[in-house]
Amino acid sequence: MNMLPHFDELANALEDDDDDVVEVNERGKRPLGRGSQVSSTHSTASKPKKPKQKGPMDVFFTPNPDVAVQNRKTQGKQTRIDENDPYRKELRERACQRFARWIYDARLPSTAINYDSFGPMIEAIGQYGPGMKPPTYHELRVPLLKKEIVHTNNLMKDHREEWARNGCSIMVDGWTDKKGRTLLNFLVNCSKGTMFVESIDASRYSKDTEKMFQLIDKFVEHIGEVNVVQILTDSAAANALARKFLEAKYQNLYRTPCAAHCLDLKLEDIFKIPTLKRTFERAIAVHGFIYNRPALLNMMRHFTQLKELIKPAKTQFATACLTLSRIHQQ
Repeated sequence: MNMLPHFDELANALEDDDDDVVEVNERGKRPLGRGSQVSSTHSTASKPKKPKQKGPMDVFFTPNPDVAVQNRKTQGKQTRIDENDPYRKELRERACQRFARWIYDARLPSTAINYDSFGPMIEAIGQYGPGMKPPTYHELRVPLLKKEIVHTNNLMKDHREEWARNGCSIMVDGWTDKKGRTLLNFLVNCSKGTMFVESIDASRYSKDTEKMFQLIDKFVEHIGEVNVVQILTDSAAANALARKFLEAKYQNLYRTPCAAHCLDLKLEDIFKIPTLKRTFERAIAVHGFIYNRPALLNMMRHFTQLKELIKPAKTQFATACLTLSRIHQQ
């Protein structure tokens, strides 16, 4: 007669070593003998163990990834018992190779790993363990992006409090993108640092003084009139006149031109001197003569240790000055 296993026998079987495997047939008969258990161990020893299940308590007791990475940096490198374990080294090498393959496939710059957010990301993935489902395309574009906006606004609370406490400066940075659009970046600077607020396409009215005045005036009201100490823009005619209008409307504001733009205008005036203008034109002719002849270009790079004659800069006339300096050095 078939008999179910006794409760005490099952308890004793569970207390045995993990390598001992107890087989039960389909009819629910008593477990096999000790010899059968040993023989079945060899057949099932190669089966991987199930991953550790995580529950609600892991959410509360798992350390914050940012704090964990920061503690690791402050405490220095600690020696682990299994640090020299070949198995762990193989797993790390495999994970790093997969990560590098993704970086190369996505054509991301290798300097991305220098971001402060990289370490906490790796720590959070490791805390989850194997079997993590990666974020989807929709999650990155909608819910995760909204959460990151909320997180960024929370980080900037200290900046906003500093604006009201000690004042701030509004910086209007104009630049042209690859499509030829004139974009204006609005930034706020205080003792806590510089905060980017918004970017506006001003291609239609970048040369209109009244429009620029209305645009900057609206931004001053958004930040708070009592919080703004000065406004910094480039020295373009429309921006310079708009700063005067703002200074007339707000008695507590100071208008400050951009130092980098002023230096670029000075370099422009310097290159209007006939001697320097003629020298720069000759440098352009030499550059064109060399770069239009592959054999001569290869010879030049051989003697200059692969250095180019042109040294790009953020402004046109700074590039001209640096290029002349490099030609003189070579």
